[in-house]
Amino acid sequence: MRITTLLTVLMGMIFLSSAAAAPRAEYKIVTASKTGTYIQIGNDLAKWVADPAGIDLEVLESKGSAENVQRMRFEPGVKLALVQSDVYQAFLDEAKAGNADAGNIIRPLRLIMPLYDEEIYFVARADSPLESIHEIKNKKISVGPLGSGTALTARTLYQLMFEEPISAANAQYLTNEDALVKLTVDKTIDVAIIVAGQPAKLFADMKPEARKFIKILKLDESAPESARAKKTYFPAAIRATSYPTWLTADTPTLTVKAYLVTYDYGLQSTVGNLARFAESLCTNFDKLQANGHPKWKQVKLELPALSQGWRYYGPMEKRLRACIAGQSGFGTPTSTRAPAPARPCTEQELVLGICRR
Repeated sequence: MRITTLLTVLMGMIFLSSAAAAPRAEYKIVTASKTGTYIQIGNDLAKWVADPAGIDLEVLESKGSAENVQRMRFEPGVKLALVQSDVYQAFLDEAKAGNADAGNIIRPLRLIMPLYDEEIYFVARADSPLESIHEIKNKKISVGPLGSGTALTARTLYQLMFEEPISAANAQYLTNEDALVKLTVDKTIDVAIIVAGQPAKLFADMKPEARKFIKILKLDESAPESARAKKTYFPAAIRATSYPTWLTADTPTLTVKAYLVTYDYGLQSTVGNLARFAESLCTNFDKLQANGHPKWKQVKLELPALSQGWRYYGPMEKRLRACIAGQSGFGTPTSTRAPAPARPCTEQELVLGICRR
């Protein structure tokens, strides 16, 4: 009996030793600019989720969601991405409309879970006569860099509100930082549209004097343009408590949902690593909410029903559902569609980075 017990202990020690000695997976996650919220969410995932799962997760800057979709699809080592819901849907719409490149990019991608709502900031000069979002028609606007989710959001919102696209002459594709310079110093644009979950570092670092130079335009719920925008986006508020140094009151605005995205991997080692990541995401969720970016407090640990064409990644969904419910979960069926023939590029394809002009 003693020998059997000793052998059991020794075998356990050998197993633990070999597990500890096993090389850690080295993965990457694409986020957004260093002054945005995505990169902080990525850092939280690396520390509180990936590390306990035995994964070294490198957090990469990017232009934003549209670029993230492409890098998730093609860049070696990138296993995770943060993507806005309207950007993901735009790729699906382009694929459905017949864009072969969009179909090739988006169809193998899968969702892990929805995260939180990202606020949309319409920033104007403090002395601007503009007060409400629906007043930006025909103004010179920074819509965010090409390849960014912000650019797609800005153009989609403009189209919804005014039922016509923003003109090429009025759209400038600038980074957030460059847009604020053009707005307040050069004064060559009238509005900068910025998408970031609050509190965003870009604004949180501002001093009280900022209110002398910039202001945030408000959503007027009574405007017909606002009603049209709310067909796709949702009303919310930029809270003064998020930026106490320069905001004195809450500002009504619109939001877009952020998602954590991966690829439909089949390699067993990758499937196993991502399943452990999902398990760690569930079991360490309380640590994310307690220690991570304040946005984590708005995230719900759940997997809601998805729109047509959107699919969860089966192995991670199974592990998450089992962990959430405390019982066995299930995967999602997959399907494939043949991409339609390519056609001439549109302005939206240019923004998404899938234009061959």
